[in-house]
Amino acid sequence: MKILPALIRFIQLTSKKYNIDESHGLSHSMNVIHYSNEIYKSLVTVHSKLKEQESVIFTAAGIHDMCDIKYMSPIDGISEIQSFLTYKLKPIEISAIKDIITTMSYSKVKTDGFPELGEYQMAYHIVREADLLTAYDIDRSIIYHLNKSGGDFLDSYKNARELFDHRVLQHHRDNLFVTEYSKKKGAELHEKALERIKSWDFIIQSYEKISI
Repeated sequence: MKILPALIRFIQLTSKKYNIDESHGLSHSMNVIHYSNEIYKSLVTVHSKLKEQESVIFTAAGIHDMCDIKYMSPIDGISEIQSFLTYKLKPIEISAIKDIITTMSYSKVKTDGFPELGEYQMAYHIVREADLLTAYDIDRSIIYHLNKSGGDFLDSYKNARELFDHRVLQHHRDNLFVTEYSKKKGAELHEKALERIKSWDFIIQSYEKISI
């Protein structure tokens, strides 16, 4: 994909401009791109149309949080994405990317369900599920809450735990995965997340025993 260097630079500059922390910035975008690639590879032999949609899938995966309401006005974010993509991709591809990134969030899906995106429906699920898979990293959630709260670790961990209990660890129950790859990978990441939470609980309890 020829626009990849420009895409990475756009994510860097946008993250800096809107103070998007590392939980939703470049490293997160890279992880979503990589998970999108894994899901894509598991499907492309069956859904041959996906081969023609690579630019849409990987671009949407990279920039999906560059219009996140947690950091900016979504209208401003979409406008800047539109300007960046103009002359780099076809109008139909840009439209598909905007459709994907504006309907893929957890809250949007829980409220409205899955959209009908025609030939880009599977591309949508690839990017959406890749983003969901990155959510199993509780350290990422802690980092987000640390930046949001101003640095109180215990409150940030508590908020992250609540997010996991009520959302992340319910992904399978809520039937948010439609591809076999994500169902399997999600189950693996679910177990790793529980192990990580158990480890953090032990560490926190150990520090609480320390007297100065």
